[in-house]
Amino acid sequence: MAEKLVVEPDLGFIKEMAGLGGDTLKKCFQCATCSVVCPIAPETQPFPRKEMIAASWGLKDKLVGDMDIWLCHNCGDCTTMCPRGAKPGEVLGAIRSYAIQDYAAPKAVGKMVNNPKMLPILFLIPSILFLIVGFAYKAAGINWLNFSPGGEIIAHYKFFNTWLVDSIFVPTMLGMNLILAYGVYRFICDIHKNALAAGKVEDKPFDPKDLVTSLINVVVRIMRHDKFSECGENKERATAHMMVLFGFIGLFVVTGTVFIGLYVFGVHGPLSQINPLKWIGNIGGLMLIIGSLLMVKNRLTKTDQTSSYQDWYLIGMVFMLGFSGMLTQMTRLAGGEGVTYVVYFIHLQLVWMFIAFLPYTKIAHLVYRTAAMVYADYMGRGFK
Repeated sequence: MAEKLVVEPDLGFIKEMAGLGGDTLKKCFQCATCSVVCPIAPETQPFPRKEMIAASWGLKDKLVGDMDIWLCHNCGDCTTMCPRGAKPGEVLGAIRSYAIQDYAAPKAVGKMVNNPKMLPILFLIPSILFLIVGFAYKAAGINWLNFSPGGEIIAHYKFFNTWLVDSIFVPTMLGMNLILAYGVYRFICDIHKNALAAGKVEDKPFDPKDLVTSLINVVVRIMRHDKFSECGENKERATAHMMVLFGFIGLFVVTGTVFIGLYVFGVHGPLSQINPLKWIGNIGGLMLIIGSLLMVKNRLTKTDQTSSYQDWYLIGMVFMLGFSGMLTQMTRLAGGEGVTYVVYFIHLQLVWMFIAFLPYTKIAHLVYRTAAMVYADYMGRGFK
């Protein structure tokens, strides 16, 4: 006797998909045009048709742990060619947003971060945190918070001492990495189990050398944005994404180098404007601003592209990080002591929000997509 399979649709999941940008899901009538036109779907069991079927049935567990939703780069070809306007690329984007929230813990924080009504509160959290820690140090007789710095040289560490800032940011960074690592671990376990069950891959013994090779292959693809270049409808997205990616890489290099220079070699800022690190930082900041503005332009001109709150939160955060960072430097160089310290305080809040809430926002897709691509390459799933 054939085995009976009981399907239990999760109607709540389907409803949440609509709120995350997948509101066109029910227009799909399974013609498979999306899988045929996708330029990067694997030859065997291509996406996104099978994901559209699972989404229509509300099969949350099957989709959240599906590596193929991450192999999709939302190039837009399937959405443009869909005869029913079901927008498969947007549906897979909604599933990815849901998966990020599902894997991040605690879930209550994820719901708060992704609720637009909570944005003012999210912004207040780092403000209160910085002031509490600053006044606590000041009460202990340590002058790490100074509202009237003065002096011949305007330097932001005179307002918020570097030790004060790092005593907040280092634990925040460690906590964020632990939460993200836990989520990615669960994610890898799920996609491995689901891929084996679906027959997408065959089990193989662990080989560290092959894993490193796959990681290198994927990093090179990401740096070159190979898959974005294969898109027919949204090739211009590659430029904006690359600018933001390399902007963050440049700023990460500068921050790490300055951190080591301060605590290992005792070299304090502010850096000279002719310092190579300053140039890298300035270029990185400009790339964030320009890249995010290009993203806004692309979304406004692509009328068939759905933009959820998660999309705008990420774009807005990237722009504000770049803009507030550049404005902090410009007001300091212009001699606006009071103004530059206020802008610096706002910039610190934005940076803290970006780091602390990263596991719950769309920026986490960089980690999850990289993990899925490495797994696919390692297990031989591959692309077209």
